[in-house]
Formats: sequence, C-alpha cells, structure tokens
Amino acid sequence: MEGKRWLSLLLLVLVLVGVSMDLSREAPAASSGILRSSSARMPVNAEGGEQRDGSKRSEYKGIPLKANLSVCHASFSDADRPVFCCPAWKDADQTLLDFEFPDPSSPVRIRRPAHLVDEEFVAKYERAVAIMKQIPPDHPHNFWRQANMHCLYCTGAYDQVNSAALFKIHRSWLFFPWHRAFIYFHERILAKILGDDTFALPYWGWDTPEGMWFPDIYRKGALNETERDAIHLREAAVDDFDYVDHDLASDVQIADNLAFMYHQMISGAKKPELFMGCKLQSGVEGWCDGPGTIEAAPHNTLHSWVGNRHNPERENMGAFYSAARDEVFFAHHSNIDRMWTVWKKLHGDKPEFVDQEWLESEFTFYDENVQLRRIKVRDVLNIDKLRYQYEDIDMPWLAARPKPSVQPKIARNILKKRNGEDVLRMPGETDRSQVHGHGRWTLDKTITLRVDRPRINRTRQEKEEEEEILLVHGIDTKRSRFVKFDVFINAVDETVLSPKSREFAGTFVNLHHVSRTKSHEDGGVGSKMKSHLKLGISELLEDLEADEDDSIWVTLVPRGGTGVNTTVDGVRIDFMK
Repeated sequence: MEGKRWLSLLLLVLVLVGVSMDLSREAPAASSGILRSSSARMPVNAEGGEQRDGSKRSEYKGIPLKANLSVCHASFSDADRPVFCCPAWKDADQTLLDFEFPDPSSPVRIRRPAHLVDEEFVAKYERAVAIMKQIPPDHPHNFWRQANMHCLYCTGAYDQVNSAALFKIHRSWLFFPWHRAFIYFHERILAKILGDDTFALPYWGWDTPEGMWFPDIYRKGALNETERDAIHLREAAVDDFDYVDHDLASDVQIADNLAFMYHQMISGAKKPELFMGCKLQSGVEGWCDGPGTIEAAPHNTLHSWVGNRHNPERENMGAFYSAARDEVFFAHHSNIDRMWTVWKKLHGDKPEFVDQEWLESEFTFYDENVQLRRIKVRDVLNIDKLRYQYEDIDMPWLAARPKPSVQPKIARNILKKRNGEDVLRMPGETDRSQVHGHGRWTLDKTITLRVDRPRINRTRQEKEEEEEILLVHGIDTKRSRFVKFDVFINAVDETVLSPKSREFAGTFVNLHHVSRTKSHEDGGVGSKMKSHLKLGISELLEDLEADEDDSIWVTLVPRGGTGVNTTVDGVRIDFMK
C-alpha cells in the first residue's frame, strides 16, 4: 500500500509540473495582449487585416490564384441596383489555350501621351472604338462586353477555384498585372479591327504638368462619354490627385500633384508591397485588403474625379463596375501601367516578388482572334516580350521632394507642449487617455494620437533592409462607399497642409464597388472585410528630423465628410523587408 501511495504522489507531481510548463509557455502570448501605443491592435494576420480562424489556411497555402469560370454570380451596387456583368458565352465552356507571346520580329507598338497625339491618330482610334460599339452585344469584342471584363473581376462575380473566397483584382498585388493584361488584349483587339498591327493605345500623362488636364481627344465622337463630372472637366481644371477640392490656382495644384507623385512613387514606395499592394493568397484565410500607393491615388482619386457627381456612385469612372464603360479608363490605366515600368526601373529592374503563388496566378481574356487565353502573372512582367513601349515624357516629380511646413526644431518644441488632454491614445491605454469602449474610432473628425517607435537610431543599412512603416489597421467602411482620409506625421497645424508638405505620410481611398448576392456560409468572405493602410515613413522621418525620437504624432484627417462612414481599430509602427 505504501508503495502505491508513493507512486500516486509521483504521478501527481509529474502532472502538476506538466501543467506548470504549459502555462509558462502560454504566458508570453497572454502578456502580448497588453495594449500600448506602439503595438495596440486587434490580432492581425501578416497583411495587417483582422485575424480569422486559421483552420483552413494550410489547405490553400502556396496555391496560385485563378477564377472558377463555371459559375458567374450577380451583384448589387451600393445603391442596391442589380449589377450583372456575366458573359453570354459561358467561359467555362470555351476552349482555353495558354497565352503566346507576340512574334519577337513583330513591330514594337509605341504608346504615346494623349495630349501629344495628332488628328490622324485620333480619327483612327475613334473609328476603331465606334466599330467596337457596333459589334453584336454577345460577342467578346463588343465594347460593352470589354467593359464588363473589368466588372467581372472587380465585383467578385467569380469565386476562386476550390474555394468560397471571391476572386478580385483590386487592392492587392494582382492589381498591376491584371490591368496590364486587360489593356494588352483590348489594344490588340482594336488593332485587329483597324488591320494595323502597330496601333497602340495612348496614355493619359497626368504625372507631367502638360498632361494634368483632361485629354481633349476623349471629348470627341465615340471616345466621348456623357457620364463625367462637368465641373472637374472644364478646360481650366487641373487633375487633383489628392481629390480635395480647394479650387487652387493651376500652378499651385500642379506643385501639389508633383509632390504627391514623389511620395507615391519614391519615398512612400520603397518596398514592392508598398507599391504593388498586399499579398493576396488563395482561400478564405489568404484574403487581404491593402492597395499599393499608386492604386490608392492617383488611381482611385482620378476615377472619382472623372465620374459624374450626380450619379449615385459617380458612374461611370467613379464606380468599379462601370469604370471601363468610359474609354478614358484605358488611357488612365495605360499611365498606371507606365508607372509600374518607371517604378521598376527606379529599383534596378529587380523582381517585384518571387512567390510562385503570385507568378503562377492566372487570368482569362479573349484575344484578337476570339480565342480564350490563359495568361499568368509571370507572362506580363516584361513589356519587351509583349512588344510595346511608352514614349518618354518629362517627369519633374522625380525632383519634387517635399519640405517640412515648419522647421523641425520649432515643430518639435510645439509638439512637446501639446496638452495631454488633447491626445487620443490607443484603445485600452488608460494613463492620461480617453478610453473607447469598443476599441475603435469613427473618423467623423480629425484624430491626433501619439505612437511609440519600437526602434530608433537605425543605421543606413538597416533602413535599406527594412522600411519603417506606419500601419493604420482595421479600417471599416460602410457599404463600400467612397471614403478618403489623409495621414500626417508631426503636424503642427494639419488644416494648412497638403501633399507638398513633408508631414504628409499618405492617403486612404476607397472607391464605390459592389457586393455579391451569393450567400456564403462563412459570412461572405471577401465581400466585406476590414482594410489596412501601410505607409513607408523612413525618408519622411529623416526629413522631419524625427528619426531619433521615441514617438511620433499621427493625425488622421477625413476628407469631404466621408469619415462618418469609417472606423479605424488602431495605428502602430511596423517594419517591412
């Protein structure tokens, strides 16, 4: 009996030791939930969105993305109007062939700026579009069917293959490659109609001062569109990249635009993910919502700037589902595509990503011979192989590095005196803070908060290897309406700042889009998830002489009253390789 008692005691000790070890292993995870301004957040995945149950993630990890063409779904617009852009020809029933590159000996097509093309070109281009609009509506080359290709892939009309997740090509690293392929095939169809293999689409050179007005050629004949903003498109108007109507003089607006381009192309886009967008992956758990710098603006802002303000969702250009119904869409996206080529050259033509799930992701388009083609991301990475180039224009934004609006030393002294009662801290932080019960803020007014920096005094090599980023996470917009807010760092008075102020850190822009009618068991994954905004700030902090500071002041400024439709879960500092 005595031996059995000792054996029982020994077993009890072993069990208690095991439990103790388990608890000690779990302790760090529990302590990491303490909310401080440098790391206050809801649980997030690698892309900065809200973390979801990861039970299915391994099932799809590493699998390239492609659309399930066997079922096409209808959608509803933000105004609850039905949107049905599915093709009359069921793509899944067509013979699908792999993409073939043009003959290397074929002529190189030169895309020229729209403000420099001649009348002969305009007449040819207008004739081709007019013919395209007369092609039977069920034919893949019909203009409206071409426009609906964009509708298909931006509204979630298709699921991903082998997944309930939607297949969408905006607000992720699929944005640039999908649109390059779309423009390529549209251009080849127009060339086929004209019988001219040298035909190339023009691009709207909105990044150079001479091209910052709406292109005149799109006011004529078949290139014209009635659903545009008459105020913005008056002859004296200049594109507003930041889409904040200040009614500025043209020279002031141009200076703002050039500084904005510097930020979006250089200081705010030092890493591929910052420029290209978040790494969308297969399956429910691979979903992310984080556009790159250029997609956020000028892409989104100019879409809305052109769209008709009197329409419910600023159709046509102002809403994803209808944007390609305006032929200027293709000029706008040709310049977006050109920005990709420029950015890549600025980074030594290095590969954007080497992830196979990106390189092998695929899209489908009808070519100029009405053959359905499968084209992969890796197929569109070299425009020389696609046999087109862009005519060069001046890019003064390369030298438009913004300057601080207030001398950094003076600004630092002013910021240090800021009363603690005026500080909105992270949710859950209680010392001298305003606590928000639900752990989120509505952007119905400007919000300023202090954010701790976990690492300071980094070496030049460390900065080159890792970009310091400001992450605004858990961005939730009501019913996918147009929403815009700007972000400033160490701003003394944000009411007088603009993109040409060095304090400007970036912008968040959400365009009108649609939601699926299909009901998913998982709650409609992909149709409504929170967004995030990643802003590269290493160069900005150097210019503000804040690189050695252990915290920074961050100001979120809602624009045009759109913040009432927006909540944010938190802000923190991260680092990106």
